[in-house]
Amino acid sequence: MNYPEAKKEYKHSSHLVYSCQYHIVFCPKYRRKVLTEEIAKRAKELFTQIAEENDFNILDMEIMPDHVHILVDCNPRFGVEHVVKLLKGKSSRILRDEFPELRRKLPTLWTRAAFISSVGAVSLSVVQQYIESQKNV
Repeated sequence: MNYPEAKKEYKHSSHLVYSCQYHIVFCPKYRRKVLTEEIAKRAKELFTQIAEENDFNILDMEIMPDHVHILVDCNPRFGVEHVVKLLKGKSSRILRDEFPELRRKLPTLWTRAAFISSVGAVSLSVVQQYIESQKNV
């Protein structure tokens, strides 16, 4: 899935103008390498669907066998922590139903932890380049 080059854009809602991008990283439980090609493809579809349903944007995404990088743009009233909980909660439930081997290998799909960094000190393109470079690791 290719995402367009991210630009700093301001969004408007009632009484609020904002531009909030976050780099999010989270891992499967025990950092197991369970995000195989088929599971990763389905996870990308689910993450995109969850973003559309909950009114936040995924600017870039890369799924490695043992971790996920996502660059999101979300309303600060909604909150980035809520975005992470939605992504992990809904995707875990669906992926574990569709891929029974995940249930056998792990008690839960995702760890409770996540790394979240606001994108402000560096440009969006730098974070996108970093996420893209993870493909070759």
